[in-house]
Amino acid sequence: MSPEDEQGYETGQTRTRLPGGDPYGGAPRRPGRTSSRSLVTVVGVVVLLIAAIAFANRGDSSADDPTQKNTAPRPAPTAASGTRPVETQGDGIPSGFAHNGQGVQSAAANYAVVLVSADILKPVSRSEIVKQVFVAGQQAALTDRFNKAYDKQFLSGIGLDANGNAPAGHTYVSRTAPLGTKLTAYSDSTATVEVWCTGVFGTAGADSTNPVTSDWFTMTLQLRWEGGDWKIDSFSQKDGPAPVPGDDKASSADQMAKAVEEYGGFTYAR
Repeated sequence: MSPEDEQGYETGQTRTRLPGGDPYGGAPRRPGRTSSRSLVTVVGVVVLLIAAIAFANRGDSSADDPTQKNTAPRPAPTAASGTRPVETQGDGIPSGFAHNGQGVQSAAANYAVVLVSADILKPVSRSEIVKQVFVAGQQAALTDRFNKAYDKQFLSGIGLDANGNAPAGHTYVSRTAPLGTKLTAYSDSTATVEVWCTGVFGTAGADSTNPVTSDWFTMTLQLRWEGGDWKIDSFSQKDGPAPVPGDDKASSADQMAKAVEEYGGFTYAR
């Protein structure tokens, strides 16, 4: 489609309107009243149509943020809100989220990425993640919980050593992409956010017993405003919603490993 087609122009032909006079040289005829009425009608319809489109696109920004008024939940807009979501970063983890409904959704989306990253499997980086994203009162208990969940037996089962590293010639892949967020509860001090995600997980390598596959899941995060930022108090995860699998051809292990090395991640914002 050409730019002219997108803007509603007609191309490929020229329309010529003849004057409304006598073709044999007589005085021009005055346009009938019916033509004037038709023109007024058309203009009126166009004006009403433009007004209707503008009203439909305007929306109600307060309805997307439960902090403004109590309305039935509906999907939040995907367009950028204009609120700056992140001011600083600590150890590569976004922080400094706005103290409102949009800010807590941005925090939840970014924290979901961190919690299902390859770094969470490495003891050294895991301790830093816990300090960055969880409230102070939960850090000790969660550190112990994570250490037990990601012990040597678990890591060995997915082809990693005790430090969470893949063997030579292999690349462990754990990349998550949030598709949307839903704010289910909000106050100035606490909030609950659901994050719908998809991702790729596994070990890329010629003889890998844990090949990279895709997954769909939803994380529910309870967050608290602490120290001037949103932090996680607790979280849970469940499967889906998942679409019908497509017929995409699976990439080779080398292609997957190269993609992880060449393509960086995103900072997410509501």
